Parts: sequence; structure tokens; C-alpha cells
Amino acid sequence: MSKYAFGVDVGGTTVKLGLFNDEGQVLDKWEIPTVKDNGGEKVLPDIAASIKNKMQEKNITAADLVGVGIGAPGAVNAEGFMVNGAVNIGWGSFDLAETLKKELDLPVTVKAGNDANVAALGEQWQGGGKGYQNIVMFTLGTGVGGGIIQNGQIVSGANGAAGEIGHMVITEPENVVGTCGCGHQGCLEQIASATGIVNLAKRQLTECDEASILRQYAPLTAKDVLDAAKAGDALACRVAEQMMQALGRAAAYIACVMNPDVFVIGGGVSRAGEYLTEGIRRYYQQYAFHASAETPFVLASLGNDAGMTGAAGMVCNF
Repeated sequence: MSKYAFGVDVGGTTVKLGLFNDEGQVLDKWEIPTVKDNGGEKVLPDIAASIKNKMQEKNITAADLVGVGIGAPGAVNAEGFMVNGAVNIGWGSFDLAETLKKELDLPVTVKAGNDANVAALGEQWQGGGKGYQNIVMFTLGTGVGGGIIQNGQIVSGANGAAGEIGHMVITEPENVVGTCGCGHQGCLEQIASATGIVNLAKRQLTECDEASILRQYAPLTAKDVLDAAKAGDALACRVAEQMMQALGRAAAYIACVMNPDVFVIGGGVSRAGEYLTEGIRRYYQQYAFHASAETPFVLASLGNDAGMTGAAGMVCNF
């Protein structure tokens, strides 16, 4: 008889929840609002209530459950302890896994992880990285996130900060615009995120009078820049090449330490598709150690379901 698992992905606006069988098939999925009042004190009770309601709806008992996995936006160590809190929710440092288990009041396993690492696990289990045991995932969105899976397990590091790929200082300060949110200059996030791409394009547009289709967009988006680059716009191409070069260099550095089977590229910017993955791979091969120079780059495939899928995966097979 099939067992069940719940996967929970906590975001700043909504919490995504999924009911899975133990083979990773999603049977149901839904969202609840993230209530951030009073330091986010209602978030975990709301999650527990929603899971219990779904169990009642589906006639699932505690004996039918493998467990509940949860991913949250903050550094979470291997024991499920949230080290530095989740600022955008209002949480401080606490034992996330144990606290949710107490709220559930069920004799089930609860595991917790950083949202980016959990999303990487989802892609490794059921998405773009399926079939590989060692993956590194880049999530290119408003910022740049990352996740590392080694031998099928999340690498969280000493205090949950492993996989903070976006805050690798990858270039000199003069090559980026402003200061990264982490306080440094030259971070990968300042070049390869949607925000960074737009900032770099705006600087180029300001510093020259070169004709470019980008001048017609207000507001300008990263999609506009990458679409223009695909169409051959020279200014957009320079921005795209700078971004892909930074990602290729970062991947080469990571490969010297992790030697993954595959790099998985996700997030909104990844909608640029093979244009992006092939560009990154081209620069990667320039910088990579020869033994890992042929590591493939693939696109993530789970989209917004990656986090809850990986959360369920933490308690199903890992």
C-alpha cells in the first residue's frame, strides 16, 4: 500500500503545500497565505491545520504518512534548526522541524531545510536533475540562489549557509552596479539575477548613445534584455555575455570543489532556455578543470513545484 508525504514550501507571500505518494507523484497541491503578523507566529500553526484538514479530506491517518518536509527562506542546518531566522517572515532562530512536529501533534517524521536547497532536491528527485546523484542548481530570479545535492543528500554546511552561490564575489566592483544586498560588491547576484541584468543594461544605455531596441522599453525587464540578445541586439548581447560569462566562471569554480554530475539552471531568467544554458556552458568550458569540463547544463523542469517536491523528498527517500 502506498504511503504519503506532505511537502511544504514557505514563501514570503504564500505557503505552497503538496500531497505526494512515496514515489514522488504529486496527488494534490494548494496554497495558504503566509501570515507574517507578530513575527510570523501563525505560519506553522496554519500549516499544521492545513495538513490535518487535508488528511481528513483524503481519509489519511498518521499510520499512512511517511512524514512532512518543509523548506523555508533562511539558513537551516542538517538538524532542521533555522540558524539566522527568516527575515522576510519575521522568524528568529529556532528548531523549525521540531516546532512544526509539535504543531502537527502527530507521530510522524518532520524534516526541514533551506528553500533553495530543498528546491534543488526536488529537481534532483523528480525534475531536471532526475537520474543524477550529484547536482548543483542555480536559481536565477530576483536574486541568485543555489542548492547542492551530493550523493542524493542536501549539503547544508556547518550552519546552513552552503549553496549561497549568488554571494560568490565573482568580479571586480567596477563591473557591477551598486552594492549587493549582502553588503559586498561584485557578487554573482549583481550580474546574473533579473535585477542585475536590468541594472547592467541600464548602465550601458546611459553610458553610450548606441542604437538599441532596449531603449523603447519602460520599464525594462531581464526578459526584454535576453529576448533582444537572442535577436542580435548588440548592446543586449554584451549584457547577456557578461552574465553568462560570470555564471560559467562560477560553475567552473564550484566544479573544482563539488564535481557535480550536472548543473541545473532554474528561476525566471532560465526561461531564456538553451540560449542561456549553451552560453553558460561555453564559458564554463573555458574555465573548468579538464576532468570536469564536459559537465552538462540542463534546465529545471518543476517550476514553482520544486520546493514542495523536494520537501516531500526529504522524508520519502533521503
